[in-house]
Amino acid sequence: MPLAASAGSSCGGQSAWTHCEVSNTGSQIDVGGTANQPGSGGGSGNGGAGGSPGQGGSSGNTGAGSSGNAAPAEECPIVGCRGGYSVVTYPDVTIDDLASFVPARPSLGGEPAGFGVVGTPTNIIAAASTHTLTGPLLGWDVTVRFRPAGYVFDYGDGSSARTTTGGATWASLALPQFSPTSTSHVYRERGTYTVSLTLQYAADVDFGSGWRPVPGYVNAPAPPYTLEVLEVRTALVDRTCAENPTGPGC
Repeated sequence: MPLAASAGSSCGGQSAWTHCEVSNTGSQIDVGGTANQPGSGGGSGNGGAGGSPGQGGSSGNTGAGSSGNAAPAEECPIVGCRGGYSVVTYPDVTIDDLASFVPARPSLGGEPAGFGVVGTPTNIIAAASTHTLTGPLLGWDVTVRFRPAGYVFDYGDGSSARTTTGGATWASLALPQFSPTSTSHVYRERGTYTVSLTLQYAADVDFGSGWRPVPGYVNAPAPPYTLEVLEVRTALVDRTCAENPTGPGC
C-alpha cells in the first residue's frame, strides 16, 4: 500500500532539527536532515532507505563535536594512577642505606674512677640515649631514630660481654662499693687495661607516615677507657699510715 507521506512534509516538529526533508515515491521513504544538539558540534546524517512508520528509518552517522587526540595518561613513576589520584609507596630501607646518618658516640667510664682492685668487681659504665637525625634518603626527606639496643664491652684482658644496658653507678643502685653489677668486671691480675665499647643502635625511619623499623644495627664506638688495676695486701700494723707514714703499705 502506498504511504501517505509526500515530499516536503514535516519531520515531526522537533525543535532539535534545523533542516529536514522527506520524500515518498510510493514504494520507499527517504529521510534526510541536520540537527544541532547541546554539547555536539553540529553533526549531520542521512537516513537509510526502506524505513517504516514508527521506526524513523534512519541509520545515519552523527558528526562528533571535536576530533582532537585524547590527552596522554598521567605518568606515575612509583606505582601508577587510578582515576585521577596516585598511589605512592615508600622505598624499603636497609641498614647500609643509613651510612650517611652518623649517630652520637656513647660515653664510657668506671668506678672507682681510673682504677680497680684485683679480685673485686670494677664497675664499668656506658651512657647513650635515643635521638633523631634528619636528611635526604633515597630521594626522600626522612627522619632517622637511633635507639640503644646492645652494649658490647671489651674489658681489655681478653674477655668481653654484651648487655642490653649501659650500667649504673653503685650509688644509684643503692649498692656498696665493689659490689657486682650487670656491667662490672673482675680483673685477676694487676696492670693497666684499656676498656672499649661498641654500642649497637637499632634504627627506625619516618617518611612522614609513621616509624618503620630497619633490620640490623648501626654500630657506634665509644672513646676508650683506661684503668689501673691494683693488688691489695693486708698487713697487721700497730699504727695507721697517718701516724706512721713509713709503715707497711703506706
